[in-house]
Amino acid sequence: MLEVRPLSLGGVLEIVPRKFGDERGFFSETFNAETLAAQGVELSFVQDNHSYSALAGTLRGLHYQLPPKAQAKLVRVVRGRVFDVVVDIRKGSPSFAKWLGLELSAERWNQILVPAGFAHGFVTLEPETEVLYKVTEHYSAEHERSIRFDDPAIGIGWPVAADRLQLSAKDRNAALLNESNLFEFTA
Repeated sequence: MLEVRPLSLGGVLEIVPRKFGDERGFFSETFNAETLAAQGVELSFVQDNHSYSALAGTLRGLHYQLPPKAQAKLVRVVRGRVFDVVVDIRKGSPSFAKWLGLELSAERWNQILVPAGFAHGFVTLEPETEVLYKVTEHYSAEHERSIRFDDPAIGIGWPVAADRLQLSAKDRNAALLNESNLFEFTA
């Protein structure tokens, strides 16, 4: 059974799978297409990704892919804790350039569903953090884009000071929102 909670940006959901435990450990159904379809979410995932971050303060994002290779993502943490961020990058959307943050952790066992049309990123809050995520489209370098994590037009309140972040060169040199290729909003 999956508990599905809508968040403040339309289409973004927090999903909390149930855990069934005993002295041996636990079992959890972390994805069920039928359960999500009953909630109006019908996605076909084509690839699973796994990221490992050795250090707390590792920031990955803000990433997205342009159509026709746009990706929805179902993100969860299996070890450690992250502050996960989603930004609406659909030009013309009522929530354009708005963001939300949600702590995902192995302890809380929660997930976030990020629809296509949103940029996504996270910063690790603990060392040795592992994040798994399903995507609805295969990776495409040609369609991949990044937006700066500290873009003032978005104003994300990251819980780690910028001078303490571990960033890749790609993320450090990402474009600002107003310089980026974005999605067009369709109601």
